[in-house]
Amino acid sequence: MSTTNFTVRMDSNLKKQAEELFSELGLSMSAAFTVFVKQAVYEHAIPFRISRELPNAETLAAMREAEDIISGKISSGSYKNAAELFKELDCEAEEDGNADS
Repeated sequence: MSTTNFTVRMDSNLKKQAEELFSELGLSMSAAFTVFVKQAVYEHAIPFRISRELPNAETLAAMREAEDIISGKISSGSYKNAAELFKELDCEAEEDGNADS
């Protein structure tokens, strides 16, 4: 089997992290890329999921609320300490019927 050279450009910090990981796994950078390419050819696809995870509806609502608080559209309370915050949260849970007790 003949071999060929392949050059990859990447961030130097990323390369260092990859080399450390692959070394712990007993692989060189070259061997790791070869494993990746062989698996891609075998599966006729990238051998792992590539996606942009989108926030769910609850997270999107929280992000919008945070933006509204920052912009001053809605006001938010402040607390002197964590105990004060948790006391208010417990009261809200009881009002909603979601108390754990």
